[in-house]
Amino acid sequence: MNPISPHFVVFNDNFFDLFEYIQAILAVFLSDISTVFKQLSISQILLGYVFYYPFFMSYVWMIGALYYYFHYEKHDLKIKEQPELKDYPSISILVPCYNEEDNVKEVITHLMGMNYPNYEVIAINDGSKDRTGDILNHLSITYPKLKVIHHAKNQGKAIGLNTAALFARSEYLIGIDGDALLDHDAIPWLLRHFQMGPRVAAVTGNPRIRTRSTLLGRIQVGEFSSIVGLIKRAQRTYGRLFTVSGVVAMFRRTALHDVNYWSPDMLTEDIDISWKLQLRHWDVRFEPRALCWILMPETLHGLWKQRLRWAMGGVQVMLKNVWILTEWRKRRMWPIFLEYFSSLLWAYLMASVILLWSIGLFINLPASIKVGSILPHWHGVMLGTTCLLQILISLYLDRQYDHSLFRYYFWMVWYPLAYWMLNMMSTVVSVPKVLLRGHGKRAVWVSPDRGLRTPNEK
Repeated sequence: MNPISPHFVVFNDNFFDLFEYIQAILAVFLSDISTVFKQLSISQILLGYVFYYPFFMSYVWMIGALYYYFHYEKHDLKIKEQPELKDYPSISILVPCYNEEDNVKEVITHLMGMNYPNYEVIAINDGSKDRTGDILNHLSITYPKLKVIHHAKNQGKAIGLNTAALFARSEYLIGIDGDALLDHDAIPWLLRHFQMGPRVAAVTGNPRIRTRSTLLGRIQVGEFSSIVGLIKRAQRTYGRLFTVSGVVAMFRRTALHDVNYWSPDMLTEDIDISWKLQLRHWDVRFEPRALCWILMPETLHGLWKQRLRWAMGGVQVMLKNVWILTEWRKRRMWPIFLEYFSSLLWAYLMASVILLWSIGLFINLPASIKVGSILPHWHGVMLGTTCLLQILISLYLDRQYDHSLFRYYFWMVWYPLAYWMLNMMSTVVSVPKVLLRGHGKRAVWVSPDRGLRTPNEK
């Protein structure tokens, strides 16, 4: 094989060596990359990654989500009510509660109207300091389907779920939050996946935002479509889910037993259980028609606490599972791991860009690290347009389940500025907090911000 130019190679007339050809292509590619990097300054490299990572991943997510929609989801839209099931086994709905006196009656009463013939509800009062326990006791007298478990002190959501799983009489368990309203038709949509495949361990539903009275609430409506729903569709297309939604997911008890149930020391038990199951080669799926209406923070303080916990939980899981990169049998989880690591890297590089720009306002920095401006130019317009396209596609995909979505499109233009900055800061803070956190420390509840609810939302 004779190199003719840096971008062109030819083979000997009588010999074709594919391995040598690939080697040559890689050599040229790496040589070009090396040359390019030598010509760029540090600030240009930082800015390039900060721009190209979200730009590239947006199209990866959009393409994957559209494929999922047209290949799987669109067919199910023809089913107007519920899917047909082979049988109707017992289902146990687990509702861990901590200081939910404002919501628990509504949640339990709503669960009593599920369109499914054979189910029970198990509520866990995890050492609540308000009237949650008394309300649950009263409701258990009214509703025979309801069982109530009381913890003497706050043990954390994972322990609550584990306790309820031990008391459940069913092979199939649904976990929802103590403020979540599960759609009355959700059970058959979740259950059908388990009847389709014996290796299905978990199916996550489609959370929808109830709190929409403020700008933060309206932006989160778009986030749960353009980020949560879109990415779950894309990840399902490409192979593995990063996480089920902690607010709504159905599990196979056999699979949970195989991985020793939920881990009590993980801040985000939903991410951890998703990885544990998939690393044991169980299948985790997404069901967009299994809706669950949830409350979200509508204050900056509440939102910050929530996102910091999410970020810390993701870092915990990444550090716990870094060993998978050394095992070929775990290779199907590599893309999820590397994508999450890339997002961590993006957060730190974005913070570095802002820091260098801020310092440059007062100090004359060397040209190699000087950031002239962080205001968007043509590349910023491209990224912003891509983000709006991503939101538009996600609203199109979710419009069947939430008919009012498009009225919030105007508010979602604030999403890139508000949430990218919030997620960047929470990620940067989360890594040192996780590294300094004691190993094996119990993850317990903290009363969350449930949003500023208007009277007709109560």
